[in-house]
Amino acid sequence: MTVTELDYLPWRWPPAYDERPSVRDDRHDLTYAQLAGWVDATAAQLALYGVGHGSVVAIMLPNRIELLVAMLGAWRLGAAATPINPAFTVNEADYQITDADATVVVNDGPDAPNGGRPAIAVDDLWRSRPDPDVLPVAITSPDDLALLIYTSGSTGRPKGVMLSHANLSAMATMMASHLQITRDDHCLLVLPLFHVNAICISFLTPMSVGGRLTVLRRFRPLEFLAAVEEHRPTYFSAVPTIYSHLVSQPAEVITDTSSVRFAICGAAPASKQLLTATEQRLGIGLIEGYGLTEATCASTANPLDGPRKVGTVGVALPGQRVAIMAPDGTFQPTGERGEVVIQGANVMRGYLNRPEASADALGDGWLHTGDVGILDDDGYLRIVDRIKDMIIRGGENIYPKEIETVLHGHPAVLEAAVVGGPHTVYGEVPVAYVTPYPGTTLDVDELYARCRAQLTKIKVPVAIIVVDAIPKNPVGKTDKPALRQALQQP
Repeated sequence: MTVTELDYLPWRWPPAYDERPSVRDDRHDLTYAQLAGWVDATAAQLALYGVGHGSVVAIMLPNRIELLVAMLGAWRLGAAATPINPAFTVNEADYQITDADATVVVNDGPDAPNGGRPAIAVDDLWRSRPDPDVLPVAITSPDDLALLIYTSGSTGRPKGVMLSHANLSAMATMMASHLQITRDDHCLLVLPLFHVNAICISFLTPMSVGGRLTVLRRFRPLEFLAAVEEHRPTYFSAVPTIYSHLVSQPAEVITDTSSVRFAICGAAPASKQLLTATEQRLGIGLIEGYGLTEATCASTANPLDGPRKVGTVGVALPGQRVAIMAPDGTFQPTGERGEVVIQGANVMRGYLNRPEASADALGDGWLHTGDVGILDDDGYLRIVDRIKDMIIRGGENIYPKEIETVLHGHPAVLEAAVVGGPHTVYGEVPVAYVTPYPGTTLDVDELYARCRAQLTKIKVPVAIIVVDAIPKNPVGKTDKPALRQALQQP
C-alpha cells in the first residue's frame, strides 16, 4: 500500500469487504456495504446544503457511528470535516464553526450550537437516498483537505490543524505496518472522536485493511471492561488517565482480556509504575507512543515484537524521521536533549489562516513539536520536558492562555496566570492565580462562574487563588516555574 491509495474511503473498498462487519455502537451494527450505503445517502443530503469540493462540514456529536458517517459523507464530496468537542460551550463551538467557515453543522438538534450556520440534526441524517441515481461523483484526492482538528495555542485562540488525505493515508499505513494490523483485527474505540487519535488509530487504520471497529460512547471503567469481554477486541488505544482508572478497580473485578493483542498508551506522559501496573493487572502488553495533532497523531511507538523500553515512547514510525534539534538549528547527538522535530508524509499542511504560526512550526522543513527529548543509541525517544506552556489533563491539552484570557475579561482582574497543578488521577489540572486592580475586591465565585460560562468543564480551574502579586522572572515575565513549584509543596 502507498500513502496515496486512500484505502480507508468506502468507495475504494474492494467488493470482498461488502459482507464483512465494519463498525458498530450501541445502536447500529453495520457491514462494509451498509456503511458505504449510509455514507452515500448522507453525502447526497450534504450536497443539498451546498457542500462540495473545498467545503467544510462541522460535526458536533458524542461518540457514535453517525459522526463517522457524516465525516465520510463530507469526504465523499471532496469536502473537509471539523469535529467539535460536544462538551464545548456555545462560545467555544461557535468560534470553531466560524473560524473553519463551515457550510453546515451536524449536531444533536436545534438547541445545539451552530455558529449561525444551517444545521442537520443527527437523527435526521438520511439512511437512504430518495433518488438512488443522483449522487456527485467522488472526486477525493490525496491533496484534498480532509480534517480541521482544532488545538489551542499560545495566543489563547484555538488553531485549525490542516490535515490532508495524504496525511491520513500515511498515518493509517504507518500504524498498520508498525502494529501489524490486519483484516482480523478489531479495535475498541473509547477515546473521543473529536481527537485525531481516535479517528486515525482506532477507525481509519482498521478500515484501511478490512478490520472492524466497536465505538463506545464514553469511558466508564466497569462498562469498558465489560465491553472488552463482550466484543473481544484485539487492541485499543487510551490515555494514562484511563489506565489509572482501570488499575484502581477492586481486586474482585476480573476481566477476560485474552482477545487483546496489545493496547496503546499515548497523549500524555505515563509513569513506569502505571505502565507496569496496567500490564500486570490486565495481562496485556502496553505500547507507549508519542505524537501530536500536527503530525496526524503518532510519530513514535515502542515495537510490537521488539524491545519495549519502559520510560521511552519508542522509535520513529515507518516513513518518519525524528531528530533532536538544538536552539541554533543544529542536530544534537545521541544522549543530548533538545527540541523534538519530525519529518514525514504525516506532517500537517499548516494552520488554517495562520501563516506566521505555520511558518514557525514548519519553516525549516521540520515540524517543531515544542517538546524536549533525548534519543538513545537504539533510536528510542524519551520525552523529558515541554517547551510549550501546556497543561495535559488526562490526555487533554489545555493551554493556560485561553483560560487567562477569560479571567482577564473580568473588570477587577489585573493579572492572571494559570499553571498545571499535580493530580493523582489526571496528572495535571489547571490552577489559576489572579491579582486585583488596586482598590478593588475580587469575588472568586464570580470568576468561577465566568469560567464555567465560557470554557469547557475540563478547562475550568480547580482552584482560583487571589494573591497580592504574581512572581516575575528577571526579565519581567510571569515566573510560572515558581508557581508550579509552589503547588508541588505539601
